[in-house]
Amino acid sequence: MPADTALLASVPLFERLDEEERSLLAAQLDDVSFDAGQVVFKRGDPGGSIFIVVSGAVEIFVEDTVGQRVVFETAKAGDFFGELSLLDGDPRSASAVAMEGTRAVRLDRNDLELLFKRHPTSAMDVLAVIGKRLREADRLIGTRPTYSPNEAVEEKLTTVQRIADKAAAFSGSITFLVVHIAWFAVWISVNLGFVPSVEAFDPFPFGLLTMVVSLEAIFLSCMVLISQNRQAAKERIRSDAEYDANIRAGLEVTQLHVKVDALYEQTLARLAGLEKRVLEAGQPPSTGPR
Repeated sequence: MPADTALLASVPLFERLDEEERSLLAAQLDDVSFDAGQVVFKRGDPGGSIFIVVSGAVEIFVEDTVGQRVVFETAKAGDFFGELSLLDGDPRSASAVAMEGTRAVRLDRNDLELLFKRHPTSAMDVLAVIGKRLREADRLIGTRPTYSPNEAVEEKLTTVQRIADKAAAFSGSITFLVVHIAWFAVWISVNLGFVPSVEAFDPFPFGLLTMVVSLEAIFLSCMVLISQNRQAAKERIRSDAEYDANIRAGLEVTQLHVKVDALYEQTLARLAGLEKRVLEAGQPPSTGPR
């Protein structure tokens, strides 16, 4: 039903209009009401109108790929929403649901043009709200990680963990094996007297070499275990990322099913309407009793 002038006077967007202009605009607008939890519109719906909240609250949000709700704004008395689809003609870019009993006025494109002609500064108010929501969208995008979870873990590595990773990587290389073969060969050769110019410092059974190798094995095994724990943590992160990806894929498939079902129902309804009109058009007119 049309809105009344007293209702428009309580909305900041219309408060600068005079009584005559509000009366003219009130005849064009619709006064609508929503119950708590009622959906005003859904993302993807055709956008043919803008809503201005008179009383109550409406939450503007989108659902991301994992089904979590990202709230852009909660429109309260004097706020408006749904203007983006009305301006560019594209489907709704977000969903809106009434958080409580809400009263609002609804404008279509012609109503908005009339408002801008009568009150040009209201266009700046609309642009200001659009800019605010774009900034909020940019902020939400900026808070999302721009690198993989493994890169995030790498930034939190301690010095000991970095050393452990390098030691574990080196101990599994051919270079490590060649260095130890050369070291043992020189050590044993010197202490068995095969190098006369060098005095033996660890005679057979090479107790010093045994102690050094034992200590090396202890420290090296600790480093390898630390590195393995790190790799296990990476695997858990990778598994979590794969799980999230699978959840997102499942939700997207579910959304596709919902859209296909909705299109199917709309197609059936249109076919039924066409069939009914065809039958009515093909029915011979009644001539009545002769």
